[in-house]
Formats: sequence, structure tokens, C-alpha cells
Amino acid sequence: MRLQLLWWSGLVAAGLGGLVGMTAVAAAGAQFIPVLSIREGALRFSNIPVANGFIDYVTLLNERDGGINGVPLVWEECETVYDVTRGVACYERLKGQGPTGAAAFFLPSTPLTYALTERATHDRIPLLTPGGGRTDAADGRVFPYVFPTPSTFWSQNTTKIRFIGQRAGGMEQLKGRKIVHVYNAGGGAPQTIPALDTQAARYGFAVQHVGVQLPGLDQRATWLRVQVARPDWVILQGAGVMISTALKEAAQVGVPRDTIVGNTPGCTQQDMELAGEAAIGFICASWHGTGTHFPFIQDVLKYVYVHGKGAGPEEDVGTAPWIRGVVPALLTAEGLRTAMRHFGPQPLTGAQVQWGLEHLTLTAASLKALGAEGLISPLSLSCRDHEGGGGVKFQQWDGKQWTVLTGWMAPDQALVRPLVEAAAAKYAQEQGITPRTCP
Repeated sequence: MRLQLLWWSGLVAAGLGGLVGMTAVAAAGAQFIPVLSIREGALRFSNIPVANGFIDYVTLLNERDGGINGVPLVWEECETVYDVTRGVACYERLKGQGPTGAAAFFLPSTPLTYALTERATHDRIPLLTPGGGRTDAADGRVFPYVFPTPSTFWSQNTTKIRFIGQRAGGMEQLKGRKIVHVYNAGGGAPQTIPALDTQAARYGFAVQHVGVQLPGLDQRATWLRVQVARPDWVILQGAGVMISTALKEAAQVGVPRDTIVGNTPGCTQQDMELAGEAAIGFICASWHGTGTHFPFIQDVLKYVYVHGKGAGPEEDVGTAPWIRGVVPALLTAEGLRTAMRHFGPQPLTGAQVQWGLEHLTLTAASLKALGAEGLISPLSLSCRDHEGGGGVKFQQWDGKQWTVLTGWMAPDQALVRPLVEAAAAKYAQEQGITPRTCP
């Protein structure tokens, strides 16, 4: 439910700017959940459904279940425009709302994750960054309040290389091959570079990194460089118009789209439709499922949209961006549910929710019980491991829809975890942090 407001609060909010919702006073018995959104700016089209998916799942829990264990959920939205300064202002404005403060923040922006890491740790409020954020935060000993679950950039990348190796006939067949990495230079994609370089050295393939500045409307020179390189495969990381533009330019210079592997934010039907025939054959790695067949989505339609309480248009329900908003809402809810078993059915503090997240396990059976079997791969979080699994599946665009190519593929944790721990240790040394001792 939206928070109930004093009439003058909306006027204050209007004067401050940035709020999509309104400043409010929460009921004493309600759990407050903030919503940081991107409904304006260059990335708005791919991110508006993300915010709507998050809100729709929270609304479902209220309408169908009366909240969590009898505790109603209230939320307030703040517009970040994918801008770090505005995002930090939203965080500061919302972190103390409700009787116990913010339960957790879902951050739809990797740069904002870096900006808020120290603040949230000091404030003891969890940050959820599914599929993105900072990869080193998978080491919960150094980053107790950041959760890049269910999959980090590095895990997703090792899975892509495993997929490419599978297509080549085995990992040993990667030796001597060329891969070009085309990435959004302004987001979290540069984090993939160390993992790719490590894998290139291990498996003997050559890798070339080519950055693109958002919004990515001018990529002619980029794809001419790709053409000259004559790669066997291209790893494409970006979102929104950058993806459709990239596929069009790839077609223009003759790069086969069935040799291009994209990241999860690029796996949207809208981007494929914008690219037209140039998108046919494009392969995407996804850390979540899509579609309206999940039982919980049928409940969203039944309990939320039928009653006119949906956050956005019904046609967005079940799409990839909408699901990317649902997953952090589900993780927040299950972190709350787990914590309530320990602390009792009452509004919880961020520190208590952090405990719940570190004790969260979602098996195939528990996901099925939530009506979300196949939505994400099973995961188990702990003090030491804030990623929890990292499973990724691959799908291919046939011109009308996505065709699933694989089941959940596990990342190469033997490669990823040492990189994570080394990066986290470096951060701890730079910040003068003593890592926690985990059981």
C-alpha cells in the first residue's frame, strides 16, 4: 500500500523534487520498503517496468496475504534518473521512513551501488543489486550489507564463456579463438574485464575490450572495429537503445548475430523489436526466467491488475524488465520472512533484515511454494557468500520470441571466488576495514 500522507507533505515533496511518490508518515505496525526508480532519462524505457515489477510484487503480498506474517508493507518511490547525486539524495530521504527505517534498498544502478556502499554499511541497511552492482560484494565478510544475489557480473561472464566453449565443442577448443567484448563504459560492465582477461589467459583465446558511452546511439566506429577484428564471438553488455543500435550496426558490417551473446538487461522484447530483422539469432544470458506462466504472476493479475491496482500497463507483466523488478522484491520479502522467524512478526530494522538475508535459502521446492519455480536458480546466502548461486540460462531471439537454449548453467566459482576475495581484500585494506569472521 502507498503510505498515508499529511496533506502538506506532498507540497514539501513537490518543492524538494525527485519523488515519484510522496513524503509520508508510516503506520506504526507497517514495514517500510523504499523504491528507487528510473522513470526519466535515457534508460527510462527499460527501467520503468523494473520499478513497476517491484511495486506489483509488494502490492500482491498486501492484497493476497495481508503483508508478511500480518505485517503490512508500505512503500514510497523516489526518482533517480540513473544519476548518482539524485540517487544518494533519494537514499538519504527514505532511509529513515517508517517505524523502523528502510528494510532494504534495491539499487537499479551499479554506479549508485558504489556511491552508497559505505553509507548503507554505516546505516546498517541492506542493498540488493541482483545481476549487477559490485562483484566484490559477494564476499560478505567485507561487505556485510551489500547483496549481489543471485548472480554477479563475473559469474555471468564465466557462464557465457562456458556456453561459448560448449558451442565450440569443448573448453579446449577456445584456444586460438578471438572474442570482442563490447560494453557499456558508464555502467557496471567494465567489471567484467578482469574475469574475461583471466579466462582468456586460462583458455588461450584472445579478447579485445571496446567501450561504448550511453545512450549508445552512435556505434558505427565501434562495429567497424569489431569487423576488422574478425572475432569468433562477441560479448555484448548494455541496455536499452544501446542494444538495438548494436545489433543494427552488427548487421550492417556482417557480424552474425548468432555469434553475439548479450547480458540480461539486453534480453528485452522491446529492444529486439526495435532492432527488427537485425536481432534474429541474437543470444542472451539471463539470470531469471520470463513469461506469465508462473503461478505468482497469475496471482498478480488476479489480485492486483483485475482490481486496477497495477503499477503499470498489464502488457508489461511477465516481461524481462518487469521480472528484474520482481526478483529484488521477492528477495526482500523472503529476507523479511526469514528474519521474522527469528525476531518475530513485527516491522524490522535494516540490521534484522540483513540477518534474514544472510540466512536465506531458496530451494527449488521453496521457489515452487512461492509460485516462482524457474524464476531464478536456487540459492543459499551466508555471512561469507552474498551471491548464493549464480545460475544463468541462455536464450535466442527467433524474430518473434525467445527460444530457451539451456537450463541453469553454473558459473566457474573456482575462478570467480578467488577474484572476488582478492578484490574484497584490496577494498578492505584501502578502507581500513577488518573483515568479519564468519562461522
